[in-house]
Amino acid sequence: MIYLTDSEFSEISSYVKRNYGVNLDKKKSLIEGRLSNHIVALGYDNYKDYFRFALAEQSGDEMSVLINKLTTNHTYFLREKEHFNFFKGTVMPWVDRTLGTKDLRVWSAGCSSGQEPYTLSMLALDYLGSNAAGWDSSILATDISHRVLASAKDGVYSEEQINSLPEGYRRRFFRHIGEGRYSVNDELKKNVVYHYQNLLSPFRFKKPFQAIFCRNVMIYFEAPLKEELVRKFYDSLMPGGYLFVGLSESLSGLEHSFRSESPSIYRKVV
Repeated sequence: MIYLTDSEFSEISSYVKRNYGVNLDKKKSLIEGRLSNHIVALGYDNYKDYFRFALAEQSGDEMSVLINKLTTNHTYFLREKEHFNFFKGTVMPWVDRTLGTKDLRVWSAGCSSGQEPYTLSMLALDYLGSNAAGWDSSILATDISHRVLASAKDGVYSEEQINSLPEGYRRRFFRHIGEGRYSVNDELKKNVVYHYQNLLSPFRFKKPFQAIFCRNVMIYFEAPLKEELVRKFYDSLMPGGYLFVGLSESLSGLEHSFRSESPSIYRKVV
């Protein structure tokens, strides 16, 4: 393993925090563990020269690789199931019966490898039933990792990964493609739209959302960045819209305008 010098660690961690909001201040060993073999494979024997290469590489591909390796992308279907029950039992009826627009606008921010937005899409299509054809019910899914976005778009999962889903959902939304692998079907795939989005960059959405899921993402951010992001989420929601954060997260201690519906679900009430 190649070990980071203090100056290399400071340079890399400062850049990642400044440009992506990810706090690696106490993660020196994480950087070493995730980058060492990679930079050796590229022919470098120190982090300084490798980082210079990543910064100078004009396509941005290598910097994307670096960020992908340093951000954790762990998720699974129906993770934190309470949120999905609330979405189907409270958010969907509000959108359907109260708004009456037949336009579902939900954002999965930090979507990782796709389990969250695909689950939201399954729940929406299940709720709408035979009326789904008359709705624009697509889910927006974004991440800073090009690698996990590509994986999510492919929509291929192992049998073990989809076992947490109800049997009816597995039959309806997945097809077996061999060797214990399953692909989301066309109905589900076309109902989720994937884009790259750095949450520190300006949001440029044409319409406000009814719900935003940003779960287990802000744990990497310091308080000032969290407050800025929460404010941007608030501005991106329509009145009455919901913000979901991870069950282990809270907006407690932050200045914000949301009303708490539960420790991890917040509503824009104006």
